[in-house]
Amino acid sequence: MRYTQAPERRRELLRRVGEAGYVSSTEAAAALGVSEMTIRRDLRELAAEGLVNRVAGGASVPAHAAGVPFEQRRVAAAAEKAAVARAAVPLLSADAVVALDAGTTVAALATRLPGGRTVVTHSVPVIVACTGRDDIELIALGGAYHPQTRSFTGPATRRSLDDLAVDVAVLSAAAAGPGGVYSATASDADTKRAMARIARRVVLLLDHRKLDGRAPMRFLDLAAVDVVVIDAGATAEQLALLRAACRQVVVAPLDPACCPPPGVGAVANERPADDHAAGARPVAAPRDPATAPVGC
Repeated sequence: MRYTQAPERRRELLRRVGEAGYVSSTEAAAALGVSEMTIRRDLRELAAEGLVNRVAGGASVPAHAAGVPFEQRRVAAAAEKAAVARAAVPLLSADAVVALDAGTTVAALATRLPGGRTVVTHSVPVIVACTGRDDIELIALGGAYHPQTRSFTGPATRRSLDDLAVDVAVLSAAAAGPGGVYSATASDADTKRAMARIARRVVLLLDHRKLDGRAPMRFLDLAAVDVVVIDAGATAEQLALLRAACRQVVVAPLDPACCPPPGVGAVANERPADDHAAGARPVAAPRDPATAPVGC
């Protein structure tokens, strides 16, 4: 396939860098059907935006995009993540097929899931949490192992997701804001996007610090999110942003004693029911979330 348009070509370069950690200018030029000079120009532009690191013969993942190791991220804002996980449990119906991504907040949810669910995941911590239980059916996705996120990613992971349909995709993010929802790496963004595409509903789990964060890879519009669960540390301005974009916002109390039992929920805002309400969507109709050129 010949990539003649610069935005499309640069998205493909970012995808290749995210998956392999490096892209060769010579190999990319041959694969994308353009000159090596064009690829070098694209890589210079991407490097100027901080999205790649220029190295001899091509480009590599920049240090910030490699991501903070999973264990280091898991202990950051631990109380907020636990609160969000507790508040997310009532949102999952008893017979739901649930896709869980590789975020640390989602991993906190996995340990709290009541039985009777089918879990689809590429996250090793989530797989470990589910394999010790006989009341959860597990569909584990393979692929190339990524130590920083402790998950499997890449083309094999996406192909597996293409053959599935889920009731709800529970996703996390490195950052979120008016421009959308962002991930730290292209491969992780691809997996989240694929999970959202096969789901009837999308639930986004955030601790409030993510609304002040920055990450390079946009994978979803806020408008494509059905429910956002965020901790009570969010400001009024942050909540207003989420309420303007998403159908339902759940504010999670930090005190475990304040969290409602499963089936109740702590709903901070819910728009009047419309055609996009969860119950109005046919099971077989996967959503196609809006995406835009990656890079911010």
